[in-house]
Amino acid sequence: MAPSFRPRAPKPVAKTQEEADEIIRKMKAGQKAPDNYRERSLKLHGWICAKCGREFDLDNLHLLTVHHKDGNHNYNPPDGSNWENLCVYCHDDEHSRSILADYLQGDKRKK
Repeated sequence: MAPSFRPRAPKPVAKTQEEADEIIRKMKAGQKAPDNYRERSLKLHGWICAKCGREFDLDNLHLLTVHHKDGNHNYNPPDGSNWENLCVYCHDDEHSRSILADYLQGDKRKK
């Protein structure tokens, strides 16, 4: 029995750059604005690491991060109850603790 061949769909006509730009503008307009929880957390909790107490100024503020206490980056309550400001070193330590604990306990779920 010979294989059957389906005819190919016609190639779409190329859009002009202006049409493509308009499509992109419409898509961006329909998107939800990103939640800037970092700025809100810095205003609520101050420019200080909640773990080591290091204080930050404008020159090194990029080293202060927002840690989601429950691990859910989509849960950003307006009162900031799911956030704590941690320096990059304490934030790294916070996340590596669970990895180390899983390893030491022989956690089978990670395999």
